[in-house]
Amino acid sequence: MEEFDIPIFKKIYELYRNFYSFRNSVPKQDRYTLWQKCENILLETLESILLASQMSKVEKLPVLEKASLKLNLFRIFVRLAKEVKAIDSKKYVLLQEKTDEIGRMLGGWIKSVKDC
Repeated sequence: MEEFDIPIFKKIYELYRNFYSFRNSVPKQDRYTLWQKCENILLETLESILLASQMSKVEKLPVLEKASLKLNLFRIFVRLAKEVKAIDSKKYVLLQEKTDEIGRMLGGWIKSVKDC
C-alpha cells in the first residue's frame, strides 16, 4: 500500500515502536496513567497521518492540523514523564529528537497543503 511509503508515516511508526519498547521500564504507577495517555495520543497521531495520506488536498488540512496538535500534546506529556522520573533523560532525548523531526515534516506538509 502506497500510504505506508510516505516518510512521515515511517517516522511516526518508528517513534511508536521506540516508545513501546520503553514500556516495561516505566514504573507501574505511571504505566496506566501518564504512559497510557502518551500511547493513546501517539496512536491517534499515527492514525491521523495515515488518514490524511488518503484524502484529497481540500480535506487534508484539518486532519493534519489535528495531528500537529496531538504531536504537541505528546511532546508535553513526554516532558512531564521525564520530570516525574517515569523515563530517564536518555529515553526522553531519543523520543524528543524523533518527535521534533516528525513535527518538522508535519509542518512542511501542512504548509504545502495551505499553499495549494
